[in-house]
Amino acid sequence: MARIRKKYLCRQCGYASLKWVGRCPNCSEWNSLLENTLVSSSPLGDLSQHRSLTSPQGIGDVSAATLTRYVTGSEEVNRVLGGGLVPGSLILLGGDPGIGKSTLLLQLAHQVAQQYGKVLYVSAEESVQQIALRAKRLGLGSNKLLLLGEADLRVAVDYMEHLDPIMVIIDSIQTVYCPEITLIPGSLGQVRESAAFLMKFAKNTDKIIWLVGHVTKEGAIAGPRVLEHMVDVVLYLEGESQYCFRVLRGVKNRFGPTDETGILEMHEQGLLDVVNPSACFLAERPAGVAGSVVVATMEGTRPLLVEIQALVVPSGFGQPRRSVTGADYNRVSLILAVLEKRVGLNILNQDVFVNVVGGVKVNEPAVDLGIAVALASSFKGIPAQEGYLVMGEIGLTGEIRSVSYVENRLREAMRLGFGPLVIPQGNVRSLEKFSKAMIIGVGTLVEALEVVLQR
Repeated sequence: MARIRKKYLCRQCGYASLKWVGRCPNCSEWNSLLENTLVSSSPLGDLSQHRSLTSPQGIGDVSAATLTRYVTGSEEVNRVLGGGLVPGSLILLGGDPGIGKSTLLLQLAHQVAQQYGKVLYVSAEESVQQIALRAKRLGLGSNKLLLLGEADLRVAVDYMEHLDPIMVIIDSIQTVYCPEITLIPGSLGQVRESAAFLMKFAKNTDKIIWLVGHVTKEGAIAGPRVLEHMVDVVLYLEGESQYCFRVLRGVKNRFGPTDETGILEMHEQGLLDVVNPSACFLAERPAGVAGSVVVATMEGTRPLLVEIQALVVPSGFGQPRRSVTGADYNRVSLILAVLEKRVGLNILNQDVFVNVVGGVKVNEPAVDLGIAVALASSFKGIPAQEGYLVMGEIGLTGEIRSVSYVENRLREAMRLGFGPLVIPQGNVRSLEKFSKAMIIGVGTLVEALEVVLQR
């Protein structure tokens, strides 16, 4: 697409300016700048040669069965993507620095290159020697995986057209630039224009393009918010640097379910699938210790059992401390208030520490009861009953509200040998398939604490 730009040239000395000024800054001549209109091609090339013209079709005549997916070597990644990589898709991957984004993409590039064809890895941050060292450390060495150390997007596009890879990785979208756009790399204009072109390039050439995105201090992908609206898939790689577990979370997916997650573990060989994540998170759980409770949470469509630990101690200062890791701070504050008001525990003047073991983040209301039981257990010094698993949302009046996907949660708990299972009374009616001896329905927080913390 042609671009029209205006430039002002001095008729005396030839000085060029992007805007008109009354006096030439070079020769000091008045009214000497004349307007010149320049017509140039798009800085990123013309995509008309790749565009295929199709006539409009009725929605009922369009067959979705012809959708082809490229399956990666990671079942967890395939799960998050909805079954595999779709040709012509633009995928945005975000995550904290050092979390493993480049490692994960290098592994996926190697797997796809071995199965399907050439893959081009464009790195604007690291040199090709650094990437090659990482690939050697991970044991990756496919000749179909091509490395390009280039920040100029125009040069990268020329190689894309010449090499014709089936998948391209841009690492990262904030560091590539187009020299025709007079903005620094990472600016809103550069990121928006580069992403828009890559989106059109992916659709018109049926190439899979990955974009690595930097994140802000709040954990959101940096740059214009429109970037997430332009792409087909938005993924976040989450985890704590102190733990080896990583959670690949799907936020947006035009080709599959959203809010799906994959559990990965960092090893010397890279990020590997965790086949049984619940067992891994509970492997080192202490027995008979106050303040430890197991809850069933949902990560997308997958039930996951995690341990919640709480520590309640007398405050040594005037203002009680509150430390929450892996859970919602405001939700914990609400639960503390309910324990104080509805249960009668004098807990608001205590120092409170809550931690979800394993570096997992749980934000759904179904873990409210687990947090409350862990807090009350630590405050009273009474361990929870061995083998008990709890779930339920807590209301402001102290009632236990129903949760969703309760059958999936119970099956996962029983598979790992947990029972009895303390659940909201409202969910008991829909569980006719399960043994009544394994299910305890509770209607209030007081009732739940009496069941789980009985001696």
